[in-house]
Amino acid sequence: MERNTCNETALAFGTIALEAAKAIMAHHPSSVSSWGKPDGSPVTQGDIDADCIIRSRLAALMPGVMVITEETCEAHQDTALPDRFILVDPLDGTREFKARRDEFTVNIALIEAGQPIVSALYAPALHRLYLGMREAYRVDVRPDQPLPRLDAMRKLTTNSPPAAGLRAVASRSHLDPSTQRWLDERRISELCPAGSSLKFCVIAEGDADVYPRFAPTMEWDTAAGHGILAAAGGTVLGLDGAPLRYGKPGAAFRNESFVAWGQQQSSLGHPEAVASVGS
Repeated sequence: MERNTCNETALAFGTIALEAAKAIMAHHPSSVSSWGKPDGSPVTQGDIDADCIIRSRLAALMPGVMVITEETCEAHQDTALPDRFILVDPLDGTREFKARRDEFTVNIALIEAGQPIVSALYAPALHRLYLGMREAYRVDVRPDQPLPRLDAMRKLTTNSPPAAGLRAVASRSHLDPSTQRWLDERRISELCPAGSSLKFCVIAEGDADVYPRFAPTMEWDTAAGHGILAAAGGTVLGLDGAPLRYGKPGAAFRNESFVAWGQQQSSLGHPEAVASVGS
């Protein structure tokens, strides 16, 4: 995709995310009712309203491009996917949303050849919009405000890990024993808990170095954040060292375990190097 088209698509995704967020915030912070989906995960009316808006706007923006959302994924599980499609989580972090925490997001990502090439991730309660294209950007904007121009946004770049150790970010709700063991085996100087896909953005902004995730995730949970981190200079790798890929309907769109890095793996990331770091 050419740079101008890439930029225009990312800005359009950002505008759509703002509109969806406005509908979500109509349910917040008033009492939020929810119900369980067949897999046991919660869903609210905010999820449903945002999903409808996003699918409608994407159909007009990119007619003919398949859109797979968390709320409509079952229709695509037996479908051969095209090389290019869109992954959407209309409200990532529903548990945070219900708990009145601010770390829920709207996620939209264009996937091509298994990788996110254009992304928008918006945290409505924090007023933070992240865009991923050839580069990554952040801008602070409220859901009821117009999207600022690209030249008014701050470009993001990941940082190299400090010598003192890795600054890790981990799930607030899903810090499972395998992830904790991975952290315990490495020199971690800081551990910051966070909710939803904002963990990728913390690394993209240079405020953390690594995000290990061994608890289950779905493709729409990670695609937008992955795209923003990659555009800022980071990478997301499976435990086999290969890039995390998207478009797995045969696996019901489930991700395998992964580690997101701000920079390519350094010696700080390997257990055998822990004793020697900083010595």
